[in-house]
Amino acid sequence: MSRIGKQPVALPDGVTASVSGQTIEVKGPKATKSFTATDDVSIEVNDGTITVTPRGKSKRARQQWGMTRTIVANLVHGSREPFKQELEIRGVGYRAQMQGNILKLNLGLSHDVDFEVPEGVTVTAPKPTELVIEGHDKQLVGQVAANIRDWRRPEPYKGKGIRYKGEYIFQKEGKKK
Repeated sequence: MSRIGKQPVALPDGVTASVSGQTIEVKGPKATKSFTATDDVSIEVNDGTITVTPRGKSKRARQQWGMTRTIVANLVHGSREPFKQELEIRGVGYRAQMQGNILKLNLGLSHDVDFEVPEGVTVTAPKPTELVIEGHDKQLVGQVAANIRDWRRPEPYKGKGIRYKGEYIFQKEGKKK
């Protein structure tokens, strides 16, 4: 039994959900999102809660059960308030700035990196060494943060690079004479 899948998703005030076939559509004050589930699970909306149940006892049905419930919970949360991911930039001369829809990154490469921000996500740079990524789709926000981080991952000797806020980088010891 899936411990996550068993829990119903509560619909807060101002959020409505409707199911048609395997597609659930969640409407909230900030956004409207939809998700199409696989045929291994069934989704029901009953007086203020959304329940996900597996169809059958196959391994795939049990796998889809918890994942579908989590995706539906993220739809409900994202329809009310945006998801947020924060990045820190560490390194001498490393900085970021927004110019319209393009994020300009100076990361010690021979050229500046121009990262085009996809639709549905907003990136702000409150300081030259901080980035805040916000959006109503949790998967998209996480993917954009990972793509930005891939330009210069934190290295283990000096800790330079782009890291998630609060991320701990294990520092290695350098060469000894």
